[in-house]
Amino acid sequence: MSTVIRARGLGKKYRQRWALQDCELELPAGRVIGLVGPNGAGKSTLLNLAAGLLAPSSGSIEVCGGPPAADVAQLARVGFVAQDTPTYGRLSVADHLTLGRRLNPGWDDAVARERIDRLGLDPKQRAGTLSGGQRAQLALTMALAKRPELLILDEPVASLDPLARREFMQLLMEAVAEQELSVVLSSHLVSDVERACDYLVVLVDSRVQVAGDLDELIATHHRLVGARRDPATLPGSQQVISASHTDRQTTLLVRTQEPILDPSWSVDGINLEDLVLAYMDKSAPVVRRPRLEVQR
Repeated sequence: MSTVIRARGLGKKYRQRWALQDCELELPAGRVIGLVGPNGAGKSTLLNLAAGLLAPSSGSIEVCGGPPAADVAQLARVGFVAQDTPTYGRLSVADHLTLGRRLNPGWDDAVARERIDRLGLDPKQRAGTLSGGQRAQLALTMALAKRPELLILDEPVASLDPLARREFMQLLMEAVAEQELSVVLSSHLVSDVERACDYLVVLVDSRVQVAGDLDELIATHHRLVGARRDPATLPGSQQVISASHTDRQTTLLVRTQEPILDPSWSVDGINLEDLVLAYMDKSAPVVRRPRLEVQR
């Protein structure tokens, strides 16, 4: 299977408000995909639709080759950790593993118990008495022990301190390497995406602004600085993502597969944060931004 999530005209409406609308997306399998965007872009709605927790109001979504949560087999293909890393406060750690074993036909008890031992969690301790980082790790353990094809993580470390966040991400990446999962990780922390992901999607106002291999995106975006000029005069191969001007100077962020040979420009590379912010900044005067096709 080459595509793990495919959305066509996908939308979700709550009364008169669209939380997600006209979303087009095609994500490759076998990758760790970072999903970023501003608050209200529709990231959580998209992931809840992919997990089968919501039904679309328009369009369609296909996950691991079928409709989300269509049957028991389809449910088993997807592991999901929501933003609040839900656990049952009155149940013990051991109770959670028992629940997971009874609800999931593909449950791997050895994986669950090995992770609990490694984390140093007391099986008798109630989840409600665990720290935020421990609850997040327990929720991740529950998702991984399902042995899913796709792991969906909706800002799972948003409320954790830096040390707990680093430990969570480290253990996540080890599990990904061991189980060869496809992962979609939503995060507003660019450092987490940079550390963990090899594929990037930027979602703004329900629409994919850019998607592709992270290294390739970084390599094909450049910052140009030079004397003030009209960006429309650039070659057609240079797609202008953002532009800013002073009285004498123009600064552009462009995307191109070709070398920039114009000696009037000072050309610099960009980092991931520069890339993400450029596509998220709707106030930037974009001169030419044709529709981007998702890279496969």
